[in-house]
Amino acid sequence: MKMSAGVEWAVHCCVVLSQADGPVPAQRLADFHGVSRTYLAKHLQQLSRAGLVRSTEGRVGGYALTRSAEEISVLDVVLAIEGREPAFRCTEIRQNGPLPATGEVCRRPCGIARAMYAAEDAWRASLAAVSVADLATGVEEDTGAQTFVRLRGWLATG
Repeated sequence: MKMSAGVEWAVHCCVVLSQADGPVPAQRLADFHGVSRTYLAKHLQQLSRAGLVRSTEGRVGGYALTRSAEEISVLDVVLAIEGREPAFRCTEIRQNGPLPATGEVCRRPCGIARAMYAAEDAWRASLAAVSVADLATGVEEDTGAQTFVRLRGWLATG
């Protein structure tokens, strides 16, 4: 399965927003991650439509999480960006060709479809089990205890 770069950007933005003292402008998030503001804004809008972030207007406006980082899973973010459609869509190829399976046989998914559905269920469960807060904890473990102190300082200078 291939996900767009927007998923990575959106997850990183949610981690940053989980540590911010207030709303963060889209331009500031784009600058922090070294990405295009226009492209990032599109993904922030998708997060907003999914109810994960809210935007505020004005001089101190920007984006903020709508609920605690513990309550937002990585799966929530992925679905907001990529959509809710399953990765695998069975087209019942068994019904094609010179020896097509009957409709009665095709009432039950074939082994290929069952394997794909099981893999997707496992993938979704794995992402649902990881929260934005979990990721934030991992950032501090990976890059040091002062990472978010420095981040908040950088955000305050903007």
